[in-house]
Parts: sequence; C-alpha cells; structure tokens
Amino acid sequence: MPPTVRPVTSQPVSDEPARSDPFVRGLSEAIGGPLGDHAVRAPVRIPGASKFWTASRIVLALACAVLALGWVQKSPCRDGAWVGLKQYKYFCYTDVLALYYAEHLSDGAVPYRDHAVEYPVVTGAFMGLIGLPVHAIGKSLPDNNEGRAFYDINAIALGAMGVATAGAILAARRRRPWDAAMFAVAPALFVSATVNWDLLCVGLTAMSLAAWARRRPVMAGVLLGLGVGAKFYPLLIVGPLLILALRTNRWRDVGITVGTGLGTWIAVNAPVYILYKQSWETFFSFNQTRGIDWGTLWYIGAHFPTGGGTYGLSWFSQLDADPSHSRLNTLYLALFALSCVGIGMLALMAKRRPRLAQLVFLVVALFLITGKVWSQQYVLWLIPLAVLARPRWGAFLAWQFAELIYFVSFYGELMGASGKQVFPEGIFVLAASLRLVTLCVLVGFVVRDILYPELDVVRSTYDDDPDGGEFDGAPDGPFGLAVRGKARVPVEPVPV
Repeated sequence: MPPTVRPVTSQPVSDEPARSDPFVRGLSEAIGGPLGDHAVRAPVRIPGASKFWTASRIVLALACAVLALGWVQKSPCRDGAWVGLKQYKYFCYTDVLALYYAEHLSDGAVPYRDHAVEYPVVTGAFMGLIGLPVHAIGKSLPDNNEGRAFYDINAIALGAMGVATAGAILAARRRRPWDAAMFAVAPALFVSATVNWDLLCVGLTAMSLAAWARRRPVMAGVLLGLGVGAKFYPLLIVGPLLILALRTNRWRDVGITVGTGLGTWIAVNAPVYILYKQSWETFFSFNQTRGIDWGTLWYIGAHFPTGGGTYGLSWFSQLDADPSHSRLNTLYLALFALSCVGIGMLALMAKRRPRLAQLVFLVVALFLITGKVWSQQYVLWLIPLAVLARPRWGAFLAWQFAELIYFVSFYGELMGASGKQVFPEGIFVLAASLRLVTLCVLVGFVVRDILYPELDVVRSTYDDDPDGGEFDGAPDGPFGLAVRGKARVPVEPVPV
C-alpha cells in the first residue's frame, strides 16, 4: 500500500476554548474576552503563570480537587451509622460501604470462593484486595471502624483512577488540553465518583483508548480486557473498531487489540470460572433477571403521570410483571441492536469517516438510553467519551446539570421508597426525562458532526482523528470502500 499523504494544515498548534467554543467565549467576556490575534501564546502554558502550571497540570489539579470534594460530600456516610435515612438526607449513599458488609468482606469472606459477588472478576478482585486486609488488620485494632477504612482506601484508589482518566484524555489530545477539564470539573463526577466501583473500569477504558491513539495495540488490548473484566461496557468499543477497520481496510492493529483483549479477559476470568463456576455466573444471572430500573426509558413509561394522581402507561407496566423479564430483555436488546445497525450505517455512509470516539460515545450512550438498567453512577461511563466525541461546553454542561438534578431527585425517590415521601412520583419522572432528553440532544449533536465534519471542533485542530490510532490519516472512501493510497481531504477549520 503506498504511503498515505498527509496534507499541510493551517490548523492551530493548540486549541483555545475562549476562541473556539461559543459558550466559553461568552463567559470569557467577564474577564476581558478571548486573547487577541497578536497576543503572545504558548501552546500548553498559561500566559503569566509559572512554568510549573501548564494546562495539563492545571487540569490534573482540578481533577484532584473535584475528587477530594466528592469525598467530603460523601463523608457524612463514612461511619456507616445510617440511621433515620441519613444516607439519603445527606445525598451520601455509596455501594462501596454498603457492600463491604453485604458481600461479607467484613467477615473475611474471599470473593467468589466464600461468597458469590454480583460483579465481574476484576471488580471482585479489587474489592477483595482492599477489603480482606482491612478486615484482617481491623480485627486487631480496638474501636476500629472497618467500613470507614474500607471506604476511604477505595476512595483514594478510585480517585487515582479518576485522575488517570483525565491523564488519558490529555495524552490523547495534546493539542487540546482544556478538553480534559470538561471531565475534571464535571458535576456528575463530583457526586458519583465513589458511589460504586465504576471509576475502576472508566480509568482502564480511557487508558485503553489512549494507548490505541498512541498506536500501542497490545497495551490497548490488555487494558481493554481488564476493563471488560471490571464492567462489560468496554466491550462496546469493539463494534466501532470493526466498522472503522471495514471502512479503512486497516485490520492489523484491530486484530491485535481485540485478540489481546480477549486473551487478557480469559486469563483473568479462567481461574475463577474453573474453581468457582457458580459464583462466576452470578453476575450474568443477576443482570438477566433484573427488572425495570429507576430512571430508564422503560421506567419513565411505567411511571408516566396519567392524570388524577395515577402513574404508568399500561403497556410499559406489563413488561415488569413477568418474573423472568424475558419480554423486557428481548425488547431492550432488540432496540439496542437496531441502534447499533443505525450507527453502523451512519459510519459507513458518512461522506467522511467518523472519528473513533464519536462512534464509541454513540454506542455506549444508546446502550444506556435503550437499556433496562441505568444506575446513577453509569454517567461516569459517558463523561470521558462525551469529552472525546464532542468537546463543546454548552450542551455538555446542560446534560451534566440534568444529571445533577436527577441525582438530587433520585435521593428523594429513595426517601419515598423508604416510607418518607418528599415529592410526587411525577417529579422524579420529570428529572429522569430531562436526563434522557439532554443526553439525546448530545447524541444528536455528535451525529450532526459526523454528517457535517466541518462542524467538528476536533478536526479544526487536527488533520483527521487524534484518537483513531491506525485509522488516523488512513485512506477513506464512501460507503465503507477505502480507496487504497488516496489521501483524505482535510476539512476547513471551524471559524472562530
């Protein structure tokens, strides 16, 4: 294959949000507006700041600050003395502390061997590697609160994964360091970072994408396999990789990454599967038999206000009547499969090849939109993907504040489910609908950027796809037919 010709670009060395993003530009007017055309610039430094405070270090410091404040926000629940619905009144409930006791780590139970854990193997191992030493040491210490120690150590470890996620975004977007600030200061990161162990998987997934962007397919595969071993959603990355390989006719690195990922997943799962098969299967059976969860599309339909103080559209309500939930499972899987077909057609038929992050975001977002389970912490899956797919502050913050409203209303709903009603059911349904709609709007913007690549702000800074790995600068052609040796034509930069 002849070498791909990279055209000379007039795009800027580093993005300046105050010039490229209308929302940030509007905010900057309060302090004098964007830098002028003749201002002295350094690509990744802050004018007038010390040499230490580069944009990347400021972003990492912001991530540390937000995660530390998140620990403070959850601190009323650290002692485990959850009386009088304290965990809901102070918005500080966390599975991390609750499951220390529910999964019998407080009794020294080894995950999978002594107790069937409802999580995949990597997450179960993470819980055990922290929980078992905490229990062993705690037994010998007087007046020791094991649950608090377990939560605090988890908060530090998960915080490190959150900072690693910000670092992965920075590594993938060296010309756009301020994009990572969207993740670092996201309101949903502040309130959801330690609700569960999702940041473990989010960090592994972000580092896998960064390794792919740096053209390290083996490392990307190892991290992807570990990510799937922690939560299953990183498996959704494989579809976009295959679609882009089909469009570009670049298969080598994809095969290495997918093969390495599969091998890694088998390596971490095989010992548990062989020794404790029934416990290993708990995760799959648990998800199969779950009904309609709070805040999903299906929940909104089953609890939609119908007037006169009644709630629920009968068709949706009937879906949860079957104890096996077979009809619900069939419907949501079919709807998600149709969504994937649509994304695949979009990727193959767009006049210019979509970026990898755009497709991954669309797949994961539609997985949640159509799914029967949408736990509050699942928003963490989407934040780094949304940043990579469309680093625009306006729609992103609108979605984030909708998530914050949902977070607050969800705790009110939990209070009501515990016997102390705070507001009518319709308020929670409205908050869930707002979250759904704002995410759908963000999905719509990403689709628009794919259809009209001249609107894609990432391509106003880079020639092609900075996250694309071997797809970056690859030959491209319509309808998924890569033209060998044909260089793609760069889009014009977005006017600023």
